[in-house]
Amino acid sequence: MSESLKDILSNLNPDIDQETLLQYLQGKLSAEQQHEVEKQMMDNDFESDALEGLEGFSDKKKLSSVLDQLNYDLKQKTLKKKKRRGKPELSIDPWILVTVLVILILVITSFFIIHRYLQH
Repeated sequence: MSESLKDILSNLNPDIDQETLLQYLQGKLSAEQQHEVEKQMMDNDFESDALEGLEGFSDKKKLSSVLDQLNYDLKQKTLKKKKRRGKPELSIDPWILVTVLVILILVITSFFIIHRYLQH
């Protein structure tokens, strides 16, 4: 999975970068820039809801650290899922291998003994 897909804000709208969204949420953009961001975000209900949810934070200064934590958690969870999807490791106990080998030797030896006995 690409790193950009694991960044929460970067996927809201490809035309707006994360820094601009953070500045918008912290109220650091001019009125014209705010209007442009709102106009671009209104086209998609999901983006609008996400922006509305982020606007609900009481301490806008901590928003950057909250987003960093969300991105970190998202990366960790996707990494865990990726590891689970990999090939499962087979751990075979050495005693099982020895037992199977002994049984195979006994079966093969028995076959040859029975085969020789039946030919005479």
